[in-house]
Amino acid sequence: MKGFNILRTALLASLTSVLLLSTAHADDALKMDLTANQVTKNAAGKTSYVPVRTAPAGTVIQYKATYSNIINKDIQDLAVILPIPANMTFTGEASPASAQASIDGKNYMDMPLMRKIDGKMVKIPFSEYRTLRWNIKLLPAQKSAAVSLNTIIN
Repeated sequence: MKGFNILRTALLASLTSVLLLSTAHADDALKMDLTANQVTKNAAGKTSYVPVRTAPAGTVIQYKATYSNIINKDIQDLAVILPIPANMTFTGEASPASAQASIDGKNYMDMPLMRKIDGKMVKIPFSEYRTLRWNIKLLPAQKSAAVSLNTIIN
């Protein structure tokens, strides 16, 4: 089996959404840098992140988006959204942990997502999560904020 093209997926995932609830415009105020890194743990349990372009099924990949405020004005009430790439499954690991998730890309709720089946509330499998959203209350002028999610290549 050929390796999954992480770079192409990263480019597709870079179609991230930014919602600004203030008067600034995303194109003028923010610069976004998206990276894809393989997540590995050594024998001592220390996690490392290594840039990756291709990887086989079962590999854990972290997508990290860093949003930089490039204007001389604070940005308030910023919502950033990262899609979970096709052919990948969310692991449940996101940073910051305050991320909300969606299975349809429209309705967001705190994790874990739940649904009612046979009268009981059950957790929705991570494999059904399609996007994550973070609400950033304040991004000061000339500062950055990073969000990330971990996925497994199917």
